[in-house]
Amino acid sequence: MFDELKEGIRDIEFLSNPTVGEVRIGCPEAMTAAFVPAIVERLWRQYPRIVVHVVNAQTAEQEFRELRERSVDLMVGRVLKPLADDDITMEVLCEDEFFVVAGSRNRWVRRPKTTLEELRDEPWVLFPTNSLIASYVAEALRANGLEPPRESVTSFSLHARMQLLASGRFLTVMFGSVLRRNAKPWSLRVLPIDLGIPPVPIAIFTLKNRILSPMAELFIKHARAVSKALTSNR
Repeated sequence: MFDELKEGIRDIEFLSNPTVGEVRIGCPEAMTAAFVPAIVERLWRQYPRIVVHVVNAQTAEQEFRELRERSVDLMVGRVLKPLADDDITMEVLCEDEFFVVAGSRNRWVRRPKTTLEELRDEPWVLFPTNSLIASYVAEALRANGLEPPRESVTSFSLHARMQLLASGRFLTVMFGSVLRRNAKPWSLRVLPIDLGIPPVPIAIFTLKNRILSPMAELFIKHARAVSKALTSNR
């Protein structure tokens, strides 16, 4: 009841001045490296006085604690398993594919042709072994007759990943959305390897029957536009 009252007040404030407002987004760090900033930039161009609160929240395990506690308006993340909760609404926006990536100084970027088997014993930065995404990648590789590369570093930290790639020694598996936004600033290169891993959907999660604020609705609208641009640029 208090949440609905608060959202009603936010609706009135928006109607009185539609150029201002705030929205609270929950997402994992990988979403803050590309997808969510692209939405915020697009939204901010139209509403420069909007305040966006980005909260670190995991969506892969689908616990949705922040949504249920109403500390965020919506969540953005990748879908690694079927949605099992009846109180959550999911809207799939687009799909995110996988690439083998190295820094421009890495010796393997000069090879016109490479196989994953050749790279298996190179230093790799991978997702933590006990994570859902690591299991997804490993199972998909084995289904294609490939063994996962030997891990040297495991971390969800994109900052650590970029720094290690920039050294010219490490390799990684990276989502396409992250790669496109960070390839030029970090001098990243894609190695010519088809992993055969099915792309992962990116989705917006909201609490069913909860009234969203006007700014949350606008965020979703711009998320759809960013997703469309991401798909058309492949």
